[in-house]
Amino acid sequence: MTEIVLRKKPATWRAYYEMCKPRVVMMMVLTSLVGMFLAVPGMVPIDILLWGNIGIALVASAGAVVNHLIDYRVDTIMQRTLKRPIPQGKVSPTQALVFACIICLLGMGILMVLVNPVSAWLTLASFVGYAIIYTGYLKRATPQNIVIGGLSGAMPPLLGWTAVTGSVDPGGLLLVLIIFAWTPPHFWPLAIHRKKDYAKTDIPMLPVTHGDALTKLHTLLYTIIMLLVSILPYLTGMSGIVYLVSALVLGGGFMYRSIDLLVTERPQAAMQTFRYSIFYLIALFIALLIDHYL
Repeated sequence: MTEIVLRKKPATWRAYYEMCKPRVVMMMVLTSLVGMFLAVPGMVPIDILLWGNIGIALVASAGAVVNHLIDYRVDTIMQRTLKRPIPQGKVSPTQALVFACIICLLGMGILMVLVNPVSAWLTLASFVGYAIIYTGYLKRATPQNIVIGGLSGAMPPLLGWTAVTGSVDPGGLLLVLIIFAWTPPHFWPLAIHRKKDYAKTDIPMLPVTHGDALTKLHTLLYTIIMLLVSILPYLTGMSGIVYLVSALVLGGGFMYRSIDLLVTERPQAAMQTFRYSIFYLIALFIALLIDHYL
């Protein structure tokens, strides 16, 4: 196994920033923001809007750093992750651990003191679910890792909701269910694209253990589930016709990509599906927000 190279220069802020997976955290903050706005009929209190999302972002970033730390030996094998800060020796494992602890404690302190204890404890539970249970165990335990472990990654809209209300309500849980159903058809196309990389590791991703054909079928089946779940906000009266039309149009696009992935052998189909899935989630939550205020 490839060893981590010795650091030749002091760690830079960019290396620490990269370990926080900023693009992933920004998506989480977006869904957290939507959760906040959907929890109230009017404007979210500015202090909650600011400190709630800062606290959630810090704890989510800490989870990303722990993910880098636990997976650093695997990262030295996979082409996609070889240039991450720890495999490249830009940050040592000890430095990464200390950094994760600092920003996690800071985020928890902000949520506990400036927001409310419910959102703080739920955010900590999400951190433990992703950084410890998923990354440390489930990821290597079953090909259904992304399905089971997807719950922790689906929590941000509920965290935003509880930051405002201080309670766990059906509306917030419904937003969690949408992301939970979205996660498998979002991630499996990427796993297909990176199959050769995963085959070098001890991570039992579905394309490696059961082949591309079954993974593509699973992607389509979960896309159907996701589409059905996505209309629940309208059926429950949480959202109106603007959201329903948006959900059906966006879901139709996802269905097209999933069917195309299933029936075609084009190498680029997997990444096209993956990229669309990101656009889908962002657009869907923006549609929820627009509908809420219309």
